[in-house]
Amino acid sequence: MNTFLVSRTDAIGDLVLTLPVCGWLKQRYPGCRVVLLGRDYTRAVAAACPAIDEFISDDDLQQLPVAEQVAALRAVGAEAVLHVFPSRRLARLCRQARIPLRIGTRNRWFHWLTCNRLVPLSRRNSPLHEAQLNMELLRPLGLTAVPSLAELVPLGRLVAATPLTPAHAGLLTRERPGQLNIILHPRSRGHGREWGLEHYGALARALYQRGHRVFVSGTQAEGDSMREWLHAHAPILTDLTGQLSLPQFMAFIAAADGLVASGTGPLHLAAALGRHALGVFPPMRPIHPGRWAPLGPHAGYVVLDRPDCQDCRQAPTACTCIKAIAAAELLSRIDTWQPLAAL
Repeated sequence: MNTFLVSRTDAIGDLVLTLPVCGWLKQRYPGCRVVLLGRDYTRAVAAACPAIDEFISDDDLQQLPVAEQVAALRAVGAEAVLHVFPSRRLARLCRQARIPLRIGTRNRWFHWLTCNRLVPLSRRNSPLHEAQLNMELLRPLGLTAVPSLAELVPLGRLVAATPLTPAHAGLLTRERPGQLNIILHPRSRGHGREWGLEHYGALARALYQRGHRVFVSGTQAEGDSMREWLHAHAPILTDLTGQLSLPQFMAFIAAADGLVASGTGPLHLAAALGRHALGVFPPMRPIHPGRWAPLGPHAGYVVLDRPDCQDCRQAPTACTCIKAIAAAELLSRIDTWQPLAAL
């Protein structure tokens, strides 16, 4: 096979954990072309992945009449499509585009009508990591055993595609040996339980006292929601919220030493970029680290030693289990980090 279409039209973190699928295709079918179909705001992630050759924006696709959407998908020339994120609309379009091999999960009823290879896959109760679950869709293409997490790390690597601006590079200049440039990303845009600004503040103060440089990242809206906290900590941290596009943010992460966040997109970006990536997770299924831990050569996580936080399930965002993790525990992990060369 020469061309594969991989459909993953949801969030950045989900896409990052799909990248090993693209890397495996490149290994299994040398010289093949991998085309990613995703949300427009994830374009920069695709551009930074060596295993992805082209990107199709589903947001742009949806602006076209249905007949033109079908024609656009047919023009890709894909011999196979993998519906990693199930979409009834896209599954129907790929069938109408007559892509020869259409792979989907068996537990989506519309895949029975639109796909011709069905994979038995249930994510809800599986003990596998999200990246391993994504790999299951490769079985019709020759995958015989799900790789270990260590085996998936090199398959999903990212390389920042946009150079860091001189102004931002200047912020990362080390003033002494052993100094770390650490990014804190407190918000999760509703994609996970948050550790809390009081904990991030305690961690920032401890890192500053150790001589490290601390940055805070986030969207403009996230920065606005933290404005009072950011002003209170202005002497010890640098506020980057709302200042960086996604390509620029990835370049900044790649030039820094590490990032701390809950299980959200920037955490997975940092891990795939080969940076220190420390995730703060609740033990609650299915958002626990067994399913969503960051994958990278310097990635790790902290989670409360409890089977499951059943008491927190009723709260839409709050979680006493994640807030029970002390800043000192993360600090002890960061104390083992070594400065990394900028990528």
